[in-house]
Amino acid sequence: MIKKLFAKYFELCFLVAALIALAITDPAAKTHFSLCPLKMAGIGWCPGCGLGHSISWLFRGNISNSFQAHWLGIPALIVIAWRIITLAKSNIVPAKFN
Repeated sequence: MIKKLFAKYFELCFLVAALIALAITDPAAKTHFSLCPLKMAGIGWCPGCGLGHSISWLFRGNISNSFQAHWLGIPALIVIAWRIITLAKSNIVPAKFN
């Protein structure tokens, strides 16, 4: 039962939680918790971190900083939002019965 629920809702919950985390994280902060192996190794720039900062700037309405952080931030947010909508429609909205 739990395994079935986990398989059905994990991706949806993960994507929503990730966007919430990016929405509440301050992209201008110099230090914050990170699981980035490049940042832990002391490398200053990481494409994944730049993408996260870009999406976080988008949530604040700052498109120019978003584009400077990573130019794929806008398309990435569109793709993630589309995936969330698709998963929500298929998993949450009940199927029509014949």
